[in-house]
Amino acid sequence: MKIYEYKKDSLKPLLDALSKRSPEGQSEIERVVAEIINNVKDRKDEALIEYSKKFDGVELTSETIEVSQNELDNALTLIDRDLLTVIEKAAANIRVYHEKQLENSWFTTCDNGVFLGQKITPLSRVGVYAPAGSAPLPSTVLMDAIPAKVAGVGEIILCSPPGKNGKVNPLILACAKLAGVNRVFMAGGAQAIAAMAYGTQTIPKVDKIVGPGNIFVATAKKMVFGSCGIDMIAGPSEIMIIADETANPAFVAADLLSQAEHDKLASSILLTTSKELAKNVLKELEMQLAGLTRKEIASESIENYGAVIVTDTIDEALDISNLIAPEHLEVCTQNPFDLLPFIKNTGAIFLGSFSPEPLGDYFAGPNHTLPTSGTARFFSPLGVYDFVKRQSIISYSRDAFDAVASDVASFAQAEGLTAHAGAIRIRTNH
Repeated sequence: MKIYEYKKDSLKPLLDALSKRSPEGQSEIERVVAEIINNVKDRKDEALIEYSKKFDGVELTSETIEVSQNELDNALTLIDRDLLTVIEKAAANIRVYHEKQLENSWFTTCDNGVFLGQKITPLSRVGVYAPAGSAPLPSTVLMDAIPAKVAGVGEIILCSPPGKNGKVNPLILACAKLAGVNRVFMAGGAQAIAAMAYGTQTIPKVDKIVGPGNIFVATAKKMVFGSCGIDMIAGPSEIMIIADETANPAFVAADLLSQAEHDKLASSILLTTSKELAKNVLKELEMQLAGLTRKEIASESIENYGAVIVTDTIDEALDISNLIAPEHLEVCTQNPFDLLPFIKNTGAIFLGSFSPEPLGDYFAGPNHTLPTSGTARFFSPLGVYDFVKRQSIISYSRDAFDAVASDVASFAQAEGLTAHAGAIRIRTNH
């Protein structure tokens, strides 16, 4: 992991390396994904069955693509009781947090006969994608499905690739049941995204697709957007830590590694005003890496996309953080809450040395489906608001209409839209 001194060293090599991790502009991947999408659109279940055999090594039929309702209903009985208790606590925290995001329809009536409002309408059907590769993410099922359930979505379906045993990962299935998923299908990769976007004989077409995945999944979501909604185009995971001399180097190193083990493309960056802390964190990283089960992945991530940036001031650290717009931002300073007003661009903020990023991944309640690759400049974490539509309502009485008709007609006429103006004027003559 390289140490940069902000005033002496250019950050351009680091920023260039981070930008190359984005799922944008991968022409060969886009070609492959487009072929998969078109094949699923044309051949539906038949294509899914072929891809399952090719990519997952599992023989499926149209009758076995869907997990049986009996298997879904019994999923919780197959999980270790102690682990299930933990998952239930996490689900409760996630549900309580997201219930606070619920929006109400509102209406206002004016004395002049104008009635205006906004109607909140849940989506009818949502698709959740749950990856099950080198590190299955059952926690993501809770994070993606519970807000949809809280929002009042009519039907929630889930797609996840089968294991070599021809079954969905049991923890994913259990979390799906606990979160209120209605139906589960054994389909993975870009083909699952295409199936949910366009529908097959077995998998129904959805209004929106949410959930993380590899670059093929991310590219497929980008390509089907417009036929259905998507949550975001997510890239590899990221963590940034702003720390001063009061931070514990062992804690900081452990938190950097918590993201590095996700993926060889994951990024872990420390911003600190303390050269001493920087040196000690590097020592801790070396020691802690030795004990990781995913040491190879974490090592490559740290080497290629990790960095320690030493700044003169915390303000400089904040400037860099707001520029990079990381997925996760930890603040490990003496007074972390003092920095909160100045943090503009990040997906999730963790304040204090005892608020490590894994709390957000699993348990605290806020969503861990977060914007990456700098998109925190304009995207938000997944939430209840992603599963509803806002519909505006307008009603004018005759008197209210007559009072503004000439103004509206004049505005339409100025744009050259005479039919718009005509739709107003015709009512003034009746």
